[in-house]
Amino acid sequence: MEENENKKILDEISKGAQMGTNAILCVAKKVSDDRLMQELRHQDNQYTNIINRVNSIYNDIHEEPKTTTKKDELMTWMGVQFNTMNDNSNSKISELLIQGTTMGIIEGRKLLNHKADNVEGNIKKILNDFVAMQEESVENLKNFL
Repeated sequence: MEENENKKILDEISKGAQMGTNAILCVAKKVSDDRLMQELRHQDNQYTNIINRVNSIYNDIHEEPKTTTKKDELMTWMGVQFNTMNDNSNSKISELLIQGTTMGIIEGRKLLNHKADNVEGNIKKILNDFVAMQEESVENLKNFL
C-alpha cells in the first residue's frame, strides 16, 4: 500500500480518537455519577493511548497528524448542550456517547473491510485496537442506559 494510504488511515484514527476525547470532555461536566465518570476516564485514557500511538508513528516519519477542527469541537459541544438541555441523566449521556462511538465503529470497520488489506502491520494493529476499544466502550455504556 502506498505511504499516502497509510497516512490517510492514521489521520482517520487520529481524528476519531480526538473526537472521542472531545465528546468526553463535553459531557464530563454534566456527569455526577461516580461510576459513569470512572467509565469516561477509562475511555479517555484509551483514546489518549490511541492518539499517542498514532503520534509516535507520525514522529517517526517527521510529519504532523491531522487534527479535528475548531468547528468540529464546537459542533460536538453544541450538540451535547442541546441534547442534554432537558435531560442530563446517565441514560441520556450514555445514549449520546453510544451514538457518536457507533459512528466511529462504522468508519473503522469500513477502513478495515475496504482499505486495510495492505496497510502496514503496526497501523492495522492500531486500527483494530481502536475499533475494538470503541466496541467495548459501547458495551460498557449500555449499562448506564
